[in-house]
Amino acid sequence: MPEENKLIYYINKWSNINKQDEAKILSAFEPVSIKKKKDLLVSGQVCNYLYFIKKGCLRSFYVDTKGVEHVYQIRMDNNWIGDIDSYFTRQNSKYNIEAFEDSDLLRIPVDRLEQLLIEIPGLERYFRILFQKAYINALNRLSATMWETAVDRYNEMLKEHPEIFQRVPLVHIASYLGITPESLSRIRKQK
Repeated sequence: MPEENKLIYYINKWSNINKQDEAKILSAFEPVSIKKKKDLLVSGQVCNYLYFIKKGCLRSFYVDTKGVEHVYQIRMDNNWIGDIDSYFTRQNSKYNIEAFEDSDLLRIPVDRLEQLLIEIPGLERYFRILFQKAYINALNRLSATMWETAVDRYNEMLKEHPEIFQRVPLVHIASYLGITPESLSRIRKQK
């Protein structure tokens, strides 16, 4: 399957898009590439694009007042990344987005997305479901950090995304899980 058609494939999992609308959607997205360890977004900038990851691995993170990085998202192939708050409100982002790998993306600016959502009801349905799932995932992650053990969070990640351990440095996985690298190391040794 051609890389651009992955986007259409994933849209059609939750909605039905006809061939004419497929062409309109694909023409609205701009392909971009980013090299490993390069920034897609820097804290203090407005997030001008929402990105579909055709191939690659990226993280979003913020840096606290003590200079400590906190990983908010880790996203891989066939997922979306961006700062939704900044994207829609046009306010400066508090997040950075960095590539873990050389990555190929499709990006769309907010005004173009808004136009497509009006023109293509099936696309609006897709994004409604996408945002609902993202909200539920964010609530589940918050609940997990409050009530689940680090071992449980690690096991869940291992079950849901086993490939993450080959693609993402452990220090960033530990940050995402809300634990120290040393704690992650201990958990992995117990397995």
